[in-house]
Amino acid sequence: MTRPRTPGGRLAAWAELLRVSAAFSVPGDALAGAAASGARPGRRTLFAAGSSLCLYEAGMALNDWADREEDRAERPHRPLPSGRISPTAALTAAAGLTAAGLGLAAAAGRPALATASVLAGTVWLYDLKLAGTPAGPAGMAAARTLDVL
Repeated sequence: MTRPRTPGGRLAAWAELLRVSAAFSVPGDALAGAAASGARPGRRTLFAAGSSLCLYEAGMALNDWADREEDRAERPHRPLPSGRISPTAALTAAAGLTAAGLGLAAAAGRPALATASVLAGTVWLYDLKLAGTPAGPAGMAAARTLDVL
C-alpha cells in the first residue's frame, strides 16, 4: 500500500498525532503548581514542566493508538488510519514519552516523581479504559489536577 503524501510529510504527521499546537498550554500547569506552593520557578520547575509536556504528548499518541479502529471509520484522515504513522510507532512513542516524562520528574525531585508516576498511570488508564465512559470526565479532571500538583 502506498502511503498518501501530505504537505510537510512525516514531520507534519507527527505534529498532528501529538497535537503540538495544544501543547503550549501544558507548561503553565507546572508554573501554576510552583506559584501555588510558594516556590520560585527554577531548575526543578523546568524539569517538572518538561515532564508534564512529555506525559501530555504520551497521552496524545496513546489516545490515537487506542482509538485507531474508531478513527479508521470516522476520521480516516488522522495519522494512524491514513497510514502516515504506524500503530506500533505511536505506541512506542507513547511508552518512550512516558519514560522521558518520569525521568524528567525524577530530576525535579522525589515529590515530582511520585506525582508524575500517578499522573502517568492516570493518563494510560484514561486512554485505554476511561475515555468515552461515564468515568471519563473524572479521569481527565484527575489528570489535569495531578499535572498542576
